[in-house]
Amino acid sequence: MIMKKYPYQQPFPKTDPAIRLLAEQAFSRAAGAPHAEGNSVRILKDAHENYPAWIEAMQSARQSIHFENYIISDDEVGRRFADVMIARAIDGVRVRVVYDWLGSLGKSSRGYWRRLREAGVEVRCFNPPRLYQPFGWLNRDHRKMIAVDGRIGFVTGLCVGSAWEGDPGRSIEPWRDTGIMITGPALADIEHAFDDVWATMGPPLPSEEVPDRSAIHPTGDVTLRVVASAPYTTGLFRLDQLIASMARESLWLTDAYFVSVPPYVQALAAAARDGVDVRLLVPGTTDIPFLRAVSRAGYQPLLEAGVRIFEWNGQMLHAKTAVTDGRWARIGSTNLNISSWLGNYELDVAVEDALFARSMEEMYLEDLSRSTEIVLGRHRTACPVSRRTRIMHSMQVRPRGSMSRAGIGVMRMGNVVGAAISNRRTLEPAEAKLMFGAGVFLLALAVTAVCWPQWLAVPFAVVSTWVAVTLLLRALNILIQHRKHRTHYGFRTGEPPDCRGDR
Repeated sequence: MIMKKYPYQQPFPKTDPAIRLLAEQAFSRAAGAPHAEGNSVRILKDAHENYPAWIEAMQSARQSIHFENYIISDDEVGRRFADVMIARAIDGVRVRVVYDWLGSLGKSSRGYWRRLREAGVEVRCFNPPRLYQPFGWLNRDHRKMIAVDGRIGFVTGLCVGSAWEGDPGRSIEPWRDTGIMITGPALADIEHAFDDVWATMGPPLPSEEVPDRSAIHPTGDVTLRVVASAPYTTGLFRLDQLIASMARESLWLTDAYFVSVPPYVQALAAAARDGVDVRLLVPGTTDIPFLRAVSRAGYQPLLEAGVRIFEWNGQMLHAKTAVTDGRWARIGSTNLNISSWLGNYELDVAVEDALFARSMEEMYLEDLSRSTEIVLGRHRTACPVSRRTRIMHSMQVRPRGSMSRAGIGVMRMGNVVGAAISNRRTLEPAEAKLMFGAGVFLLALAVTAVCWPQWLAVPFAVVSTWVAVTLLLRALNILIQHRKHRTHYGFRTGEPPDCRGDR
């Protein structure tokens, strides 16, 4: 295992074998991801460490490159990666790329993908709009990974774009982000995760190109899990809940698009009240302007429970990490919100290693030195400890954020409106903006319904017709497929098969 800049000096005491066995069983069942032993890992901080490592690995490819990312931009950085993939494809390497339609919308051009395909790169677009799936766009491929030859892999929070490198000429800092490089048997799990998404858009990978763990030799002594989440499986949500419940001393979180949901807030608050050092680091400025108010609206219950919250003072904080009790750490693509936990394909790596965890802690403390702590003020509202100078709004880079804007906004708005109507909890000033916006929207909707009912009736009729036709066509297709299946096995509807068999 290679560690850069964050040395570890003293070993942590070993966990009781019985407790560790119980934790291993709980982690495996919660995440649906068994642990893999014999790996070597390396933390990669920001684009200046991640991008060169990615390119070096791809340039060394001899058999295959599997590249999956939510955003691949047609800019100087994106073209740099395209040049490498094209060169390897021309040399006979099988290069396969998956990008998300919504994530890359407006960021990459048709010409960019055409150039890759003409050079022999296999490109698939995840979940473009379909007439027969009116709400299918809600599920996104938010993963960020690379696998080369089943030999070296990367799981990360970084997308491909110039924002992650910044612009020194304009005094724009690079985005703060974190990734991990892996070698060893866990590469099989990363390759399988890529194959799962690849197969949703066409034929799967040839079986001989998806390695088993037994085919990859150990390269180190690190134990980890590759947690490949799919929509509606909530594997990482269960794991995050479990980690919050099992933390005994510390739980330090970094998240780019934090939107509190009651079960997870309760888990963090309970840990803090029980004496656990719970810290949450979030962006101070964000590429999605309204999200800062949305995130801050959920600070109060955490602060009241003793959770310490920090806002990053630099450009954009895009990392998604966690480190617990100096023994367990997570790096990947999953944000702490419903969009990531429930609606997306996500990929994370959970490492169970004291040396790695201490390195993550050192990096976390370094990040806190560039952050401002948020505390409860005299009126029990969240406010910064000190008003440090922040980057001017006009100088911010504004690329598309790697999350579902609509999903986050609707979820948080519904939470606030529901609380206001039912009076189930005390609302705070930060939520007033959301309530005001919801009130104005509903009032405008009511006025429109009274004065210009056709303006609502026509869109409603169109959407209802679209959904109705979709449901009818899909139901018909299922019945036809079921009838073909029954006919294939030698019986027709109304004529059940003889299940007695030979006696």
